[in-house]
Amino acid sequence: MSLKHGLLGLLNYAPMTGYELNKEFNGSLGYFWQAKASQIYRELDSMEQSGWLTSKRVVQDEKPNKRIYSITAQGKTEFLDWLSSLDPLKNLGRMKNAFLIRVFFGGELSREQTLELFRSFREIILEQSKQMQAVKDEINSLTPDAGYDSNKAVYWKLTALSGEIMYKANLEWVDKAIEILENIAEESETKNR
Repeated sequence: MSLKHGLLGLLNYAPMTGYELNKEFNGSLGYFWQAKASQIYRELDSMEQSGWLTSKRVVQDEKPNKRIYSITAQGKTEFLDWLSSLDPLKNLGRMKNAFLIRVFFGGELSREQTLELFRSFREIILEQSKQMQAVKDEINSLTPDAGYDSNKAVYWKLTALSGEIMYKANLEWVDKAIEILENIAEESETKNR
């Protein structure tokens, strides 16, 4: 995914300010794609120059002025072309994971240091799992009676399901890794006696 396409997707739902886009991004897409507010604003400017969106400045008396962004027909075409393209799937198996790089080089640390990293990572996974459950609960509350399209909500649920399964898999992996490292530590202590 490119950040631009994620922003276009959100603007496809409704016009928003940069602040609202940042908040929506972090509350939905942020679970699987991270972006800083400065990156979002930079992309919005670039996309406006490309003709994918327009912005309207709104002057406010007692608040700072704001810009409201809207997707254009050209932006919607770009978004739908990207959405239906197979190109993003080619690198699907490749991921960026800074923690795995640390694990790969973990032999440079003491076993206790690596165990502490894994234990800390486990706590993070548990916390993020709770957040994912809250997301699932929120998605389940988005009913047609509340003005939400149930057909689109199905895809939001599928995305949350992926997150839920990923967190379970990560938890299983980290528990096994801790067990392996603890067993190696015990074997090492036994040999040194």
